[in-house]
Amino acid sequence: MLKNLIATFDIHPAHPVDRLRNAMLARTSMPLSPGTLVLAYTDWFTHLNMYPAKQGELWAKGTNQCARLGQWIQCELEHKHPNPCVESMPHDRRFRDEEWQQWPFNMLYQAFLLQQEWWNDATQDVRGMHLHHEHMVNFLTRQVLDMASPSNFLWTNPKALKATFEERGDNLKRGAEYFEDDVNRFLQGAPPRGAEDFPVGKRVAITPGKVVLQNRLIELIQYTPTTAQVKPQPILIVPAWIMKYYILDLTPEDSLVKYLVGHGYTVFMISWKNPGPPERDLGFDDYRQLGVMAALDAVNAIVPNRKIHSVGYCIGGTLLTVTAAHMARVSDERLQSMTLFASLTDFSEPGELGLFIDPSEIVWLDDIMWERGYLGGARMRSTFFYLRSLDMIWSRRVRDYLLGRPSAMFDLMAWNSDTTNMPHRMHSEYLQRFYLNNDLVEGHLEIDDEPVMLLDIRVPIFTVGTTSDHIAPWRAVYTINRVTRTEVSFVLTTGGHNVGVVNPPGPRPTQYQINTHHPNNKYLSADAFHARSTWHEGSWWPAWERWLAERSGEETAPPPMGAPDAGYRLLSDAPGTYVLEGARTF
Repeated sequence: MLKNLIATFDIHPAHPVDRLRNAMLARTSMPLSPGTLVLAYTDWFTHLNMYPAKQGELWAKGTNQCARLGQWIQCELEHKHPNPCVESMPHDRRFRDEEWQQWPFNMLYQAFLLQQEWWNDATQDVRGMHLHHEHMVNFLTRQVLDMASPSNFLWTNPKALKATFEERGDNLKRGAEYFEDDVNRFLQGAPPRGAEDFPVGKRVAITPGKVVLQNRLIELIQYTPTTAQVKPQPILIVPAWIMKYYILDLTPEDSLVKYLVGHGYTVFMISWKNPGPPERDLGFDDYRQLGVMAALDAVNAIVPNRKIHSVGYCIGGTLLTVTAAHMARVSDERLQSMTLFASLTDFSEPGELGLFIDPSEIVWLDDIMWERGYLGGARMRSTFFYLRSLDMIWSRRVRDYLLGRPSAMFDLMAWNSDTTNMPHRMHSEYLQRFYLNNDLVEGHLEIDDEPVMLLDIRVPIFTVGTTSDHIAPWRAVYTINRVTRTEVSFVLTTGGHNVGVVNPPGPRPTQYQINTHHPNNKYLSADAFHARSTWHEGSWWPAWERWLAERSGEETAPPPMGAPDAGYRLLSDAPGTYVLEGARTF
């Protein structure tokens, strides 16, 4: 078992009354730990008041901004039409439409952006302030300002006013209907509007295959070959359990599984059970044993005497890395290679997701999970939404409720609404040992009294990072080059945590950089890699497929489906039953 994983978390045992109180409070009005909020803002307020020079800088900046805005307004009223006195950030598309350049809306949005700029300076670079608290205060203050943006209100949004005038209010009528429908769906726990057009097993997750293994945690899917000959080494994919596996098997046009099968690979996929109260005591090592190791045993029985190309996505990649390191330590040589999609091994720089991870917040989450036995998938989904609140919350509400023109549902968006839960014990262990303590890179993890050392991994590694990933920042993903002593091919692709991975060849404009680091070469920093590597047009999938092919043998006849004599019968058709648990109902 993963040594001391629970003991570390229970240094300060909690009383059931305290746990219940926190769980009830979190259900009502406190999504974040009150301790985190109080500590962060007290730290900011105290240190800001300790340094009059910082206050003077802010006073001067505010005065200068008022003068700039006043001068701009004067020029505008004189019909000189000056350039804006402040520009939006590159990722901020709220004020780019032509309607926003008309008076008085141009004044409103510029005043808002100047205020946003001032508060950004006020909540950063405060001497003596804890860096985590600084990031938290800056993030939360930004959230409050985004709520107050003039783009969010009818009378201060020229595009919404124009639509209302041209459509004689029909846009608002549609928006009210969409709002009512969304509220009803939320109260009923139903999927968002349009998700019913992507039923699992009928329009997504439709690559043919069979479930060949089922235990209390996983179903293992073996996909049906579509080529006369296949590569001898099979592929085992370990997806994240914070998401349904079929992100890698969406519609046929976006399916990585279909792509691999079509290129002559025998593909196996783990489908995780959506845990509830009965699974509350499953830990991280249970996911290793009942998940990856059980799947490896099944693949070895169905495709005997062949090494395996292993693939992990997000937290599934972290689990696969831990498993590969332990296998190397105990001389288990069943892996041919390891591929990691947007997976962290070094958690020292977790990006904005780290805002929600500190001792107070972990205890808060632990109390919530203690009551239910799991962390609800909707809570995880809302956390990810807040990390991209401009696109995922406020811009969407303007489109839906003010303009009455919601974006059309598509396969990836429908998948994103199909949330999964996390068992109490596993998620507590994961947050504590990986995010908070960074025990994997620090060398403090043990399995069966053997240390888990990434330096032991010798199989070649292919790693993918994405340029706008808010869950696994690409520079943090890149550190796999620094903490291992094996050949590592690193790809940086445009897109985010999901879109960058679901990146099939086709007309969508994407680019990627790639570099291979050999253990005898000098270390190349992430920024140096980014500056020196050539950008390639198109999807990175073909480059990865070539990498796999170079590490595979001569093609042979496809293996049988399942291995009944070894206990791996054909149980059901893909996508199986676990992926439907807690799934959208139609």
